[in-house]
Amino acid sequence: MKNICVVGTGYVGLTTGVCFADLGHSVTCIEIDLHKLELLRSGKSPIFEPGLEEMQERNMRAGRLRFTDDYAVGIPDAEFIFITVGTPMAEDGSADLTYVKAAARSIGQYLRSGSIIIDKSTVPVGTGDLVENIIAEHAGPDVKFDVVSNPEFLREGSALSDFFKPDRIVLGAKNREAAQRVAALHETLGAPIIITDLRTAEMIKYASNAFLATRISFINEIAQICERLGADVREVARGMGADKRIGPHFLEAGVGYGGSCFPKDVLALYHMAASAGCHPQLLQAVMDINSDARKRFVKKVETVLGSLEGRLIGVLGLSFKPNTDDMREAPSVDIINALLKKGARVKAYDPVAMPRAEEILPTVTFTATAYDVAKDADALLLVTEWNEFKQLDWHRIKRYMRQPVVIDGRNLYDPREMRNLGFIYWGVGRGEAPVPILEEAQNVGD
Repeated sequence: MKNICVVGTGYVGLTTGVCFADLGHSVTCIEIDLHKLELLRSGKSPIFEPGLEEMQERNMRAGRLRFTDDYAVGIPDAEFIFITVGTPMAEDGSADLTYVKAAARSIGQYLRSGSIIIDKSTVPVGTGDLVENIIAEHAGPDVKFDVVSNPEFLREGSALSDFFKPDRIVLGAKNREAAQRVAALHETLGAPIIITDLRTAEMIKYASNAFLATRISFINEIAQICERLGADVREVARGMGADKRIGPHFLEAGVGYGGSCFPKDVLALYHMAASAGCHPQLLQAVMDINSDARKRFVKKVETVLGSLEGRLIGVLGLSFKPNTDDMREAPSVDIINALLKKGARVKAYDPVAMPRAEEILPTVTFTATAYDVAKDADALLLVTEWNEFKQLDWHRIKRYMRQPVVIDGRNLYDPREMRNLGFIYWGVGRGEAPVPILEEAQNVGD
């Protein structure tokens, strides 16, 4: 059993702390937000992540997991100290290291010799050196420590599985012995371990996310071409993905990527590259295509309905992906704001994200079920592909709608089946566009 301290309890920090406790280690999590701390101490998770709260409660009962706002409690006895604080996007697109610097200062004040500080937050290349300098400045002159970069690759909605069954563990350090000690901490996970220098480890995280975002933007570019030429992007992606050199992952056309990682990491990498005198034109194209995907989705609603002034639009799904309540950079926000700007009224439903969405979208009406969203709607938009949306009663929905228009932003439904049911249906890159309806159409859903 090792003594571990985790600074910050966001998605990465809380998952890291809970999972290491579940592996039998003694874990102290530091959280300075007192409201959040109170929630954690009561055994509740401030985030929605399948299975996380149950594991948190179990390890708290076992005495392996505790929460505090006091660095003096968590730092001195810790052999491994994980920095997992947020690195939000600054106004210029770079990563804001305010919280990382604050954590490093506080760690330095209470640090004892022999500890390893593990930077798990997504940080710009060179941050490991910065953290080392800040800690050294605030620690005692005889305190010896090492800094290791250990970028995270957790996916929201499957964070527990990703922690216990990772594709790889990436560790970067100046002192290889320190990296090997951190490697031993992860040994029970049975994953390949890649040990590099600090800056290379930091770059691996950004390069990985930028590449995945590029795949998404690439298939959305192909989807736009498919729509113009009458091809089906889903079949195109299936044919591409069967090639072992390409593979099927992240080739699902839709309304673009969102969340806490891809948007800010691609922009941060762009900023790093530009600041270093590079010309990151591919990264710029990735971001442009992602933004355009949302604009084209709204344009489809206009193409079918004509003017959106006074139209009632229903939105299914708000979180940036299923199985999370995370609304950060969610495509739904841009789409809904664009609809509202064009004079539409919007009501929406999401299985878990509505409490967070209410703070961001105060003029939207939120409903109790997916079927309530359909009532009197001129169009129904699928934005997040939650499982419960896969088997809806479309006969019932059609009766409820003022006009049976479905714009599917995730290609969740079969175009032929939807049209056979009497819907005016439009997916992403699925061939021909539907014929626009009349501005004052009758309720053809009855």
